[in-house]
Amino acid sequence: MQFNNYAGFFRIIISLILAMCLRIAPWPGDMAAFNPDWVLLFLIYWALAQPEHVGIFHAWVFGILVDVLTGRLLGQYALAYSIIVYICLKLHKRLRQFPFFQQGLFVFFCLLLSQLLLFFVKNLQSPAQLHASFWLPVITGTFCWPIVYGVLRFVRLSRRSN
Repeated sequence: MQFNNYAGFFRIIISLILAMCLRIAPWPGDMAAFNPDWVLLFLIYWALAQPEHVGIFHAWVFGILVDVLTGRLLGQYALAYSIIVYICLKLHKRLRQFPFFQQGLFVFFCLLLSQLLLFFVKNLQSPAQLHASFWLPVITGTFCWPIVYGVLRFVRLSRRSN
């Protein structure tokens, strides 16, 4: 029984490492603006599905790793991810009861809040303007949510059959 818990946690960590690889994967030209925040999508899923295994500390650690991988100001992704995962943990029992469309709407607002936090931190460094590219990761992340949900649900449920 104890081995199963470690195997499940190992799958969570591997999936988050895969999400970090997707986050820094090169996209051609202007398509890079369409790259959703895969790490945040994966963290949202795991915080909703396995709140006892994924928490604010994990969000903070992976946020710091994403800061380092993307060359951003150290701590901005950690802050955004921690706040979003905290919200997910507080609402996970309620969100599980919502239809899939409403969960997708929740994910949209989580991604939007994350983008706003990142924009705010960037604006503190130097004045920045909101461009259309601000919305692209939010929209593509929302459209990728059903895929992320389906794949990670399969990974999570396949653990039980072993």
